Amino acid sequence: MIIVHHLENSRSQRVLWLLEELGLEYEVRRYERDRKTNLAPATLRKIHPLGKSPVVEDGGRILAETGAIVEHLVEAHGAGRLVPARETANYVRYKYWIHAAEGSYMPPLVMALLLNRMESAPMPFFARPVARRLANGVRAGYLDQTTQALFDHLDTELSRDEWLAGPDFTAADIMMSFPIEAARGRVAAAQGRETLDRFVEKIHARPAYRRALEKGGPYAYA
Repeated sequence: MIIVHHLENSRSQRVLWLLEELGLEYEVRRYERDRKTNLAPATLRKIHPLGKSPVVEDGGRILAETGAIVEHLVEAHGAGRLVPARETANYVRYKYWIHAAEGSYMPPLVMALLLNRMESAPMPFFARPVARRLANGVRAGYLDQTTQALFDHLDTELSRDEWLAGPDFTAADIMMSFPIEAARGRVAAAQGRETLDRFVEKIHARPAYRRALEKGGPYAYA
């Protein structure tokens, strides 16, 4: 039995969705975030030393990192589903988006979240202008141009085909769902783009996506 250690409102929602798309049996062990820090509970460290989610148990092995988990599940249990044929151009696109989700898109989104929190955190009134200048400096010097380039590229790729790796839905679309969902409410460069809005509408309409929400509990981005 596959066991998913799932944290509410987190990237691990994608693992539940993938399992639903593949029609696999699995068990969900749910964890709640700390209401003050918004961090994962310390109990997750009993499963994996980093105390992060998702973590999956499959065949006695402990698997961490969303991209690695997704690739493992598709390769071990997918029977050729949700991945383009190897040695094709679409397979190359598929591998790119599988890894771009966490490698290229999530780091600036996390940075945007931290900058927003830094500006809104409790602090003496005289410190607030300093925090605002620091945050705006990071945005102007790095974050804005980086996210603009990332979402321009994503916009172009979503305009090429029905899905990111060609005409068929794949696990790459599942991997990219979280950065796209999160960015639309957090990053200016991702807002007001019809391609992203259409992508989100399509994934939210998938029956497996809806079933995964029922299994996973609170997920603000849906």
